[in-house]
Amino acid sequence: MQPLVDLQLLVLLAVANGTPVFAKKLLGDRFAWALDGGARFVDGQPLFGRSKTIRGIVLAVLVTTAIAPLIGLDGSIGLEVGALAMAGDLFSSFLKRRLRLAPSSMALGLDQVPESLFPLLACRAALSLSAADIVVCVAVFFLGELAISRLLYRLGIRDRPY
Repeated sequence: MQPLVDLQLLVLLAVANGTPVFAKKLLGDRFAWALDGGARFVDGQPLFGRSKTIRGIVLAVLVTTAIAPLIGLDGSIGLEVGALAMAGDLFSSFLKRRLRLAPSSMALGLDQVPESLFPLLACRAALSLSAADIVVCVAVFFLGELAISRLLYRLGIRDRPY
């Protein structure tokens, strides 16, 4: 296990996943173009839903890339974590739409695991992550997101308290 690297990755995961939430709070509907452009999948449901925006994805990747060197990681790791956390989030949203769950509704596990697991698996070789590092980071991210999400809701930053 590498506690420092795990902590650095957890910070990047929090930044990647928190940036779209803060962007929505700060910018409202400005530049909030739906990533799927309103497209529907063969089941008639939205591809990702209106809550997945180009603004959120772009800002998450840019901010995560910029933060990485500030916490001792290469910017390329930040880029990878940001991009794959957003890919995991889009994967979750895609599946939630297939399950006919409302945008921003909670699907325990599905909302937390892909957006943390995808980037961790991608960074495994570059950061010499063990299976234990990955399991611990996913578990801490899972629990942390649930706790922080409730706090952000109470502070009026999140729309829903999961």
